[in-house]
Amino acid sequence: MTHWQGKGNMRRHATIVKVCGMRDGDNIRMVEQAHPDMMGFVCWQGSRRNVTTRPTHLPACLRVGVFVNPTLQQVVAAGKMLRLDYIQLHGNETPALCSVIKHATGLRLIKAISVDDTADIDKANSFQDVADMLLFDTKCKCMGGSGTQFDWDILGSYHGPLPFLLSGGIGPGDEERVRRWNHPLCLGVDINSRFETSPASKDAEEVKKFISKIKEQ
Repeated sequence: MTHWQGKGNMRRHATIVKVCGMRDGDNIRMVEQAHPDMMGFVCWQGSRRNVTTRPTHLPACLRVGVFVNPTLQQVVAAGKMLRLDYIQLHGNETPALCSVIKHATGLRLIKAISVDDTADIDKANSFQDVADMLLFDTKCKCMGGSGTQFDWDILGSYHGPLPFLLSGGIGPGDEERVRRWNHPLCLGVDINSRFETSPASKDAEEVKKFISKIKEQ
């Protein structure tokens, strides 16, 4: 499996696709046929997509556990259960807590930054020494999965050094907009709720169409 190192690995076009909010083994198998680069598993009881037991099938692509203000014990347990490659912290975690969790687990870390205006971009700078990657998502009360997009032009004020994934309300029909939008530090996109037929269940055919269009030369 390929790991993106984070610092220093920059791409002009967003080509990586992370499918988040997965849970059902059969659905994972179907979505896996679309060849996503990453799959995300929400490990937070406040989410309708919360994973409490190991799915009957785990994908061969990179696996990301998504947490909101977790304890170290919760992350360690989920890491073993889901055989995680990455931790994504999507709450109000401090850089210090991120560092503790990253070094205790030995896993790569994605820090989610909720975005509403340019002031939110400044928060990203405090994680440059502890995260391997950032994820910019729409600010909402539900901590992700809102199905709503933010103004991507806000990210023009982000100058790194960490690369990032673009998230928040990206869905079918957004392929050309994603392909046209360029940022030197954007590695790819994170998709979730707008591809769902029900919480944690994705329309595999729509995911396949999206990934095919995103990655076509």
